[in-house]
Amino acid sequence: LWRLGYCARLLKTNHFRTAASNTSFPAVWMLLAQHSGRIPGLFVVVKKNTFFTMPETAEDNTNPELYLPHPGVRGMTLLNREAFKRTVVLPALKVKKEIVHSVLKSLKQSVLQRPGLKRVVEDPEDEDSRFVILDPHKVPEFSLGESEQQVLKQLSVHPEVTKYHLELTYENFKSEEILRAVLPEGQEVTSGFSRVGHIAHLNLRDHQLPYRHLIGQVIMDKNPGISCVVNKTSIIDSTYRNFEMEVLAGENNLVTKVKENNIAYELDFSKVYWNPRLSTEHSRIVELLKAGDVLFDVFAGIGPFAIPAAKRKCRVFANDLNPESYTWLLHNCKLNRVDTKVKAFNMDGRDFLRGPVREELSKELPLLKEQKTAFHIVMNLPALAVEFLDVFRHLLVGEPCSPAGLPTVHCYGFSKHSNPARDIQERAEAALGTSLAGRCSTFLVRNVAPNKEMLCLSFQIPADVLYKRPCP
Repeated sequence: LWRLGYCARLLKTNHFRTAASNTSFPAVWMLLAQHSGRIPGLFVVVKKNTFFTMPETAEDNTNPELYLPHPGVRGMTLLNREAFKRTVVLPALKVKKEIVHSVLKSLKQSVLQRPGLKRVVEDPEDEDSRFVILDPHKVPEFSLGESEQQVLKQLSVHPEVTKYHLELTYENFKSEEILRAVLPEGQEVTSGFSRVGHIAHLNLRDHQLPYRHLIGQVIMDKNPGISCVVNKTSIIDSTYRNFEMEVLAGENNLVTKVKENNIAYELDFSKVYWNPRLSTEHSRIVELLKAGDVLFDVFAGIGPFAIPAAKRKCRVFANDLNPESYTWLLHNCKLNRVDTKVKAFNMDGRDFLRGPVREELSKELPLLKEQKTAFHIVMNLPALAVEFLDVFRHLLVGEPCSPAGLPTVHCYGFSKHSNPARDIQERAEAALGTSLAGRCSTFLVRNVAPNKEMLCLSFQIPADVLYKRPCP
């Protein structure tokens, strides 16, 4: 406890990051390990939005066979559910069915708590009786303590503990237990996946690839509603932000429906980019907008910024270079009945900024007499967006508008730097040709990989950058 408290103080003082929306759990555990001398054996299960994990759980040394499939499944690559069957001997009490509820209530600390296993089973030899299965850890010698025996005596139940032979099947084991039993000993079995509608999307390690089809089938079996499991087979294409994938299990149907922040979207997961882990960030940006504001979405995808903004009665200009994304953007605008509020474009990001964005700003900014309209430019292409910032240099010609009317840019980027906030700001300053000190804010979106962060840099474009003064 002292070590845990000490590490918590270290986390608070040395590893606190302002405005962080997602905590990097691996980093937290590594810090705990560094200062406590060991890595905790029990990992926390995190379920946020639609990202799921199958974490390693602490093995039961008291009665390990209760939680493990048959050892003969080790090395299996083609799933055979029958091979997981095994019989275990558990302590049990034979009681009349009329008082089963009373026994369960009185012995709640001693009855079996294993999820997926029944605590009460029928007696094949006596239809008026039931077997109450007990926890083998609480009743290790097949005998109850004095207090439990007194309770049973009051209920007129014979305290003799019998041995009950329970058959465990594939259905009784958790997904991580199945994979731990199948993969070679000592190899990592923790496997996270993103859920996109009926699709589970994995990023398997090299040592897991020989078992990929079995892993896919197990995930589909153990997660209701998933009917297709895919594994990413290449890095994201920097042009269209999609990647090649292999169907591991289930139907080869990658057109799916998702719901994010109460808005429905449809997409072909194999042809467009969609990341369910960004729902909080989409919501954060949209919450900054007010009715009547203007949003320019430079890399719009299928519309997770554009459509919610249009529903807030903003005027939206949404663009994406990927023809498939553009098609699904139009489709989702109609699906959500905002197609009259969103002007969609299928252009390169630079051409979009130098074309429709410049045209709209040139028309709107000189007319601003009172600050009622705010202009926001979202650039969610973390791998390249910072390199597009040079487009804002002298994008407009004329006298600058009031400082309050200058457009606000929300630019996303990745960083592997020890100080990612400073890194992304310096890269943005280099592209803009000016300092942003005191004029920007940085938001940590999420931890993408070990030592790799995704951030959002928000700033108003300085007037001396945006405007080119006309010659006298």
